[in-house]
Amino acid sequence: MPETNDTAPDFTLPRDGGESVTLSALRPGAVVLFFYPRDDTSGCTMESIAFSGLAAEFKAAGVTVMGISKDSVASHEKFRDKHALAVPLLSDAEGSVCEDYGVWKEKSMYGKKFMGIERSTFLIDGEGRIARVWRKVKVPGHAEEVLSAARAL
Repeated sequence: MPETNDTAPDFTLPRDGGESVTLSALRPGAVVLFFYPRDDTSGCTMESIAFSGLAAEFKAAGVTVMGISKDSVASHEKFRDKHALAVPLLSDAEGSVCEDYGVWKEKSMYGKKFMGIERSTFLIDGEGRIARVWRKVKVPGHAEEVLSAARAL
């Protein structure tokens, strides 16, 4: 499970719009990866809208923001269009990137245990090192906190 100062695991994933994104190709820019459980659920929608609302400010700070879930590219495109999202959404359908970042966890709801994505965010500096990690994210105010940390890089 990568932590602060570790090298961020590299990956190439398909994104909404039909292209692919390779993390290491974004250097020397900083990157925010926010992992979320599912498209079009309440918390995930609020988080994606919050990051989208700050997209111009992240861009001005030289930071690329991307959301990652196990949903398909087609699901991401519907989600993006429905909520006018302004950040790329990457599809980790196989779950390998979720595993690499340690966000695929056993969860519990109403007494039932199941595997799912633990809402987590990683701030990666321009050298590809993890500058900050947020796990078990609570959505209100989170995007603003990440922007503040990104500006401090």
